[in-house]
Amino acid sequence: MAVINSSENLSDELKADLARVDASGLDPGYERKIFLVNKVLQEEIGMGKFQWQLFALSGYGWLVDNIWLQGVAIILPQVGNEFFDAQHTPWMTFSLYMGLITGAALWGIVADIIGRRPSFNATLFIGGVFGVAAGAAPSFTALGGLLAALGFGVGGSLPVDGMLFLEFIPGSHQYLLTLLSVFWAIGQLISSLLAWAFIANYSCTGSNSNPQPDPTVAPQYCDVSTNNGWRYTFYTLGAITLTGFFLRFLMFQLPESPKYLLSQGRDAEAVAVLRDIARRNGKELPEDVMSLAILRAAAGEEHNEAEDDALPVVDNGLKSVARDFMRIPSDLVKSVKGMNAQSFKPNMAHINPLFATKKVAYNTITLWLIWGFIGLAYPLYNSFLPTYLNERFVGSGVATAASTDATYRDYAIISACGVPGSIIAAWLVELPRSGRRGALAVSTLLTGVFVFAVTGASTDTAYLGLNCANSLVQNSMYGVLYHMTPESFPAPARGTGDGVASSLNRVFGSMAPIIKIYAGTKAPSAPVFTSAAIFCLAAFLAATLTVEGHGKSAL
Repeated sequence: MAVINSSENLSDELKADLARVDASGLDPGYERKIFLVNKVLQEEIGMGKFQWQLFALSGYGWLVDNIWLQGVAIILPQVGNEFFDAQHTPWMTFSLYMGLITGAALWGIVADIIGRRPSFNATLFIGGVFGVAAGAAPSFTALGGLLAALGFGVGGSLPVDGMLFLEFIPGSHQYLLTLLSVFWAIGQLISSLLAWAFIANYSCTGSNSNPQPDPTVAPQYCDVSTNNGWRYTFYTLGAITLTGFFLRFLMFQLPESPKYLLSQGRDAEAVAVLRDIARRNGKELPEDVMSLAILRAAAGEEHNEAEDDALPVVDNGLKSVARDFMRIPSDLVKSVKGMNAQSFKPNMAHINPLFATKKVAYNTITLWLIWGFIGLAYPLYNSFLPTYLNERFVGSGVATAASTDATYRDYAIISACGVPGSIIAAWLVELPRSGRRGALAVSTLLTGVFVFAVTGASTDTAYLGLNCANSLVQNSMYGVLYHMTPESFPAPARGTGDGVASSLNRVFGSMAPIIKIYAGTKAPSAPVFTSAAIFCLAAFLAATLTVEGHGKSAL
């Protein structure tokens, strides 16, 4: 591999890389190093055992995020029965979103400040502990608080896991970032099947809501001791989450991202990590292909040969990973202390690349708006889908064992229909004419169309069929969105850009239970129509994005 040491011998490929819209505002030396790292990942290291293991563990994080998002939606009817507060159960969704908002923003920013690895391990640990605790909640208020803490943990899974995986894979396999969303769909399916198994069989069928909406109907209170299905569901989901943490923490032992290390000026460590990845893939990375001298020469920087003898050894051992994990609070304190004490201005190095030019700024703001709008539209319908199904089967009467079983049976079927959507999305993003933008615009528009159509379904079969179609295109939409977001931001600002996007998704999503409570009671179809309209608006915005990642390696 030729050394790139001056502007005169730049390859056409590198010149095109330097001219990219999303490269605006980056240090040219850093970008040349990233170009070289991408070449090494593509041509020397390739897609091997290390990346496939990371694919599975990153996908596990996405799975966990959705099992809890769907898990909370699933338990709402039974929580209302147990705590005599069916009218206000949407506030449980609001509590979860409060945690998701802070978690998404914090963990994304933390990943830019202290590294990807600590965030990667911490999110599942926090989510698992508080998920199990939520299953033992003694009161309505306690459940809300525990769900907020749970959300704080798992809220970082999507932004951190996606960008981390992107930074370790060769450009030819970036479509796998879209395929990660299949885990999101599987997470929904797991929640649905667990609910069908536990809630349908270990739940009371009467109502604890007081007073009865119809005074002519005799109250049918249920025995709370027979209503443990939702608790069993939460215990199981908590165990699944903690299993993912132990797989990451004890078995895989992830090294730090080389692109993050380069963004921090830790070039020697980045070279050491690349060699470690090659070894874990059963290959060797020769000195004449990747060394500290070559990396510095690529950026036109001076190199001290004495540094070659002191190249650090990558420590992925349990003690090292544990130290990173325990270091999070102290590193955050140091970061805050490092702010300019006189002007109180924070370090903008993680923000400026997101607004370097008008095109970049427009793409950043539009992408964030899309995340926000979809964040509102999705839970307006999906977070209350079990409730909608339950209302359809029960009508104005009292729930029965048969209606409860039918509710969770149909929810499991709808969840299963969504799994192929992620696979379709991985194919769509590689189409040269449509690319990421076209795939996102089309899938989002179809989602809006099918949500509109659901409101007109006159039979149970039509209702189920339209929901299945909606689940398919909806998972395609999220798969593309999860792909193109980290791909649109360069590594120095990727965590921040991704974290803000995910946080806005949760901020807007937190409005869904409020709309459901106050608008849905007067006009039951209002939240659904609102959801469909917002999806259509997001589709229009997607078509106007200025950054297209098709055929390019992530910076």
